[in-house]
Amino acid sequence: MIPKHRKPTHPGEILLSDFLEPMGLSQVKLAHRMKVSVQRVNTLINGKRDITAETAILLSRVLKTTPEFWMNLQDACNLYEARERLARAA
Repeated sequence: MIPKHRKPTHPGEILLSDFLEPMGLSQVKLAHRMKVSVQRVNTLINGKRDITAETAILLSRVLKTTPEFWMNLQDACNLYEARERLARAA
């Protein structure tokens, strides 16, 4: 369900608070396991980068989730932002 009264939590924040911190996994270690740059992981966690299909697959492999989990989080953010843009334009 997509929240309508507040902005959905960015997938990067979920990644940090629900996965990396409880697992004691650093951004550097995650990047190494995903075989991507630390900057890519850092910009995702800081909400400056969105989840792509490729990133969703890489995260799901490392964190034992599904790509759909990550894509659904991103879709919720995208839909909320589109609704906000359209409401402002109306």
